[in-house]
Amino acid sequence: MEIQARLMEYKFHFMVAIIVTVTMASLVYAAPRIVDILAYFLPLFASTAAFLAIAVTFGGFQQFSEEGTGERLMDYVSGRPDDSYKYD
Repeated sequence: MEIQARLMEYKFHFMVAIIVTVTMASLVYAAPRIVDILAYFLPLFASTAAFLAIAVTFGGFQQFSEEGTGERLMDYVSGRPDDSYKYD
């Protein structure tokens, strides 16, 4: 009887452990395979890679080498270009 009384002290711990185990097992069982996820997004990855390759090929790297380019780009995108910057 003493063992059963000791086990009842930990009944919430057992319930939490069982709930976590069942939840994790169901997520692993119901989750899609990584290959299916990659196959779904493959056209997006391919088109983005092609666009970046074309942009770097025709635009070159010199526009990325200037100092403050990130700040200039953020100003340009936000619609607040500073007059001191030259946007060619």
